[in-house]
Amino acid sequence: MRIIGLTGSIASGKSTVSAILREIGAPVIDADAIVHELQRPGTEVTAAIAREFGPGVIRPHGTLDRAALGRIVFADPERRRALEAIVHPAVRAEMLRRIESLRQEGRPAVVLDIPLLYESGWDRFVDEVWVVFVDRDTQKARLMARNGLSPEDAEVRIAAQADLDEKARRADRVIDNRGDLAGTRAQVLAAWQAVVGDRQRD
Repeated sequence: MRIIGLTGSIASGKSTVSAILREIGAPVIDADAIVHELQRPGTEVTAAIAREFGPGVIRPHGTLDRAALGRIVFADPERRRALEAIVHPAVRAEMLRRIESLRQEGRPAVVLDIPLLYESGWDRFVDEVWVVFVDRDTQKARLMARNGLSPEDAEVRIAAQADLDEKARRADRVIDNRGDLAGTRAQVLAAWQAVVGDRQRD
């Protein structure tokens, strides 16, 4: 089974590509969705976060106060690393469990949708990386339109992430999302068929 890592940057269109892959029947494991599952009330991950960051990051009914936690970890790199030390191993274990389940089903390939794929070292665990790419001006315009941000705020959010041009240079395959949806869909279909076709011929 071939393992594909899918990534991009804010407002590059990774969610669009992930949705297209699901539509055509590709198994997609969403890292963000797993994070949310692992941070539900009563989970070990949520309990570990509460122990590390204090009761102020837990709401009265037991859910994680993401805004409060965000204010702590984005202001202090050491605290962010402490959070990552709790969350990343648990997410990795769950993703590996799901990959193995799909392998047992005989699936030819699986897509791991991971926003911080390079930053979290997941590129070492996948067979190939797909990066969803847009130029910076397009990225900024889409982010402003989507989130109602000022140009300055959009720039700050883009700058907070790893450079998308560099991600594209490191990728095995680039999905160019600067055009229309039909063009992006055609690229995704071709890329998936190339992988699945290769596996079926093996």
